[in-house]
Amino acid sequence: MSRQTAVASTDIVDAHVDEEIAACLNLDTPKSFFLFAGAGSGKTRSLVTALQHVQTTLGERLRVKGQRVGVITFTNAASDEIKRRLLFDPLIDVRTIHSFAWSLIEGLNHDIREWLRVDLAEDIAKLNVDEAKGRKGTKASTDRLKKIESKTKRLQNLPNVKSFTYSPTGDNSGRDALNHSEVLQLTAHFLQTKPAMQSILTGRYPIMLIDESQDTNKHLIDALFAVQAKLKGKFILGLLGDMMQRIYNDGKEGLGQGLPPDWATPGKQLNYRCPKRVIALINKVRSSTDQQHQQPIAAAVDGVVRLFILPSDLANKPAAEQKIAAYMSRTTGDEKWNEPKAIKTLTLEHRMAASRLGFLDAFSPLYDVEGWRTSFLDGTLPASRFFSDQVLSLVNAKQNNDRFAVARIAKAYSPRLTQEALRAAKDTQEHLKQVNASIDVLMELWKDGANPTLLQVLRCVAKHNLLEIPESLQASASEESAEAVASDEDEREDRQTERALAIQSFLNAPFSQIGPMMEYLSGDAHFDTHQGVKGLEFDRVMVIMDDAEARGFLFKYEDLFGGKAAGEKTVESTKRLFYVTASRAKESLALVAYSSAPDRVQSFVLQEEWFNADEVVVGVPD
Repeated sequence: MSRQTAVASTDIVDAHVDEEIAACLNLDTPKSFFLFAGAGSGKTRSLVTALQHVQTTLGERLRVKGQRVGVITFTNAASDEIKRRLLFDPLIDVRTIHSFAWSLIEGLNHDIREWLRVDLAEDIAKLNVDEAKGRKGTKASTDRLKKIESKTKRLQNLPNVKSFTYSPTGDNSGRDALNHSEVLQLTAHFLQTKPAMQSILTGRYPIMLIDESQDTNKHLIDALFAVQAKLKGKFILGLLGDMMQRIYNDGKEGLGQGLPPDWATPGKQLNYRCPKRVIALINKVRSSTDQQHQQPIAAAVDGVVRLFILPSDLANKPAAEQKIAAYMSRTTGDEKWNEPKAIKTLTLEHRMAASRLGFLDAFSPLYDVEGWRTSFLDGTLPASRFFSDQVLSLVNAKQNNDRFAVARIAKAYSPRLTQEALRAAKDTQEHLKQVNASIDVLMELWKDGANPTLLQVLRCVAKHNLLEIPESLQASASEESAEAVASDEDEREDRQTERALAIQSFLNAPFSQIGPMMEYLSGDAHFDTHQGVKGLEFDRVMVIMDDAEARGFLFKYEDLFGGKAAGEKTVESTKRLFYVTASRAKESLALVAYSSAPDRVQSFVLQEEWFNADEVVVGVPD
């Protein structure tokens, strides 16, 4: 046998895995399983292959009984991708965890009310104990008292709630709305304690597969384990994941260990994504955590990895990162490293990307309101969407002299172009002329290269009634109301809510920040967060590790790189995040570590043999 044939034969080392999973998916002899699938191992492909097997062999049987296969994914994007690959077959019900949980408990209003009654009373009692022990007059005390007041009002109002509402992607701030955490806790509790709910689940979904199971809520995972143990002859639970890629705190510790003896535990060894050098790095990084070891495929390239260690107080970090990209271009011979949009740059926190991409003023105020964060990041928050979907689209169309686009956008969004408004106009042509004149007035804000604030744009739009103003922006749209608020500075904190202050700060940002901000939030920018790219892959990856700028406490690269001993909580969580980010690279990888102790970092990574000496660059490269 030739060496080439021997090497190529390793590419079939995982062939048995899909067959083993298919054997489990038998409703006559059901078998639950946990699939270990490391980075780049083709986990999604195995999931889709398993579902296609179900379509072929069990489709008719399930349809006759009105049953479906349940699939829980981590993101809406992953859900959409799986649906697409399965040709949107209604037999396969693919949902995010929150959507799945709500689908089980929606309408159980009496049971939800009773659970909330107990839960809120317990929370209030605990807060009262903490308040009695704590110091009065502190911020912590103020926060506790606010929570006690809010929860007490909610408890008193419970009898008046006829029907509970919830949106997996919304803010859920109404008095009858459940929050994301409550929906998961409720579902887990009902599955654990109500035999009828267990029967509903298994009757609806005799097969339940969970992608990214290591980051799936531990309470729901425990509840599904309990259902599987009780109804194992009627219910197949399939978990797919890799504990080294657990980066969220509510995942279950040690998932995959101590499984029941009748579970199958197939494992994938190949990494189809990464070059050999990256695979060697991530194998080394995880070797102190577990013994999972990946192999490259026969066609894998060698790849290039470099670690750059810079002082954390460096003055101009974006400029240093540009020089690093130029260095990577010379080292790899890849000119694409000189094109920012050809590099996926990963930051620890959204603000770091916002700062580098120039939209921090517009981003921070809305992002800092916790109740808005989910809808803001997914692009559905009305305040930001108004500027991106309506104003920016209109301005761009006008600046591009695209009359058809201007007409389409104005017709879609302007209250002055509704059927009622047009019917009420004495002279339709004159009315249309006046609308166009108003758009021209709006465009004057950009005359001679001016860069108006969002507030200036909003007030102009409102003054001419060009677009429908969202409720959250209406208070700022009128110059009179804004002046009235600003005139009484002493009472400002008392009279305005956190959200009103956030809107005011947001509107002070320049309009020019809306375009890059929405590009980033839609995932089209060349920046993303360390956590946001799990499951994705890119040719060139730059990972920026900067604890000081990120201001986080869950992940600390200073701790990972020798600041604390292995086994410490932040060390292990940061190691997992490092594994996830490094394993995104398909060709080359630049790791940028900002540190208060560069010498210690260099000593640590060389001692651990994560890198060779010539792969570590201390200071900004020339």
